Amino acid sequence: MSLDLDHALKVARNAALAAGELIQHHWRRGVDVRLKDDRSPVTCADEESEALIRAHISRAFPDHAIYGEEGGHSGSGRVLWLVDPIDGTKSFVRRYPFYSTQIALMVDGELVLGVSHASGFGETAWAARGRGAWLAGRPVKVAGTGGLAAATLSTGNLKTLAADPARWAVYGELVREVSRCRGYGDFYHYHLLASGRIDLVIESDVNILDIAALTVIVREAGGVFTDLEGQGPGLATTSVLAGTPALHHEVLARMRAARVAAQPGAVE
Repeated sequence: MSLDLDHALKVARNAALAAGELIQHHWRRGVDVRLKDDRSPVTCADEESEALIRAHISRAFPDHAIYGEEGGHSGSGRVLWLVDPIDGTKSFVRRYPFYSTQIALMVDGELVLGVSHASGFGETAWAARGRGAWLAGRPVKVAGTGGLAAATLSTGNLKTLAADPARWAVYGELVREVSRCRGYGDFYHYHLLASGRIDLVIESDVNILDIAALTVIVREAGGVFTDLEGQGPGLATTSVLAGTPALHHEVLARMRAARVAAQPGAVE
């Protein structure tokens, strides 16, 4: 299958910007909040902005499949668009601006394109395979930080990690060793990582729609983006370890060693 990534990126960016305008319209007016079956909040802003994104994509690529946070999966084939119209709805409904529109493209299971548009910040990041990463119209790269003592670590959701004593102990060691520890969360710490302003991100409770676009952006900026087991993101991914190459390597080794040591019969 031949796919023009530059054209696909243009479509994704236009869709994200259009969705952002709609989302900000609802932000200014205020919206009613409902709870989905999983008890997570949803608003008309989520639903309408996803419908708008789907329309943009379907007009440009009628044969492509789409998997959206609100509308589920439609279509089939090797090319799949991943859409989270408002990643951070809890932030949106509580009136602080840590929410974004996430659009990614997956071909044969590989993430190849991502757009992260934070309409509340007025900030957009994007990347496509082999074309580098961009933030606010400028190319970005991860920092050259090589040691934990100089690093800034940011975290998002950590509930599942906190329930894993071995890896939670590793996390505690990291907090003691790094220069700074913050919890920027959501899209923002990935924008910071890709642009060299922080060095590590750890999360343990995510889904692929939260991170697909950000995966491409961090990787194209020269970073490493996996789950806490060291596997590349896929449709079943639920955790993140992202960072500069040297720091990712060190932290992943520690996480793996802790998991092995915690296994029954492990030798002290």
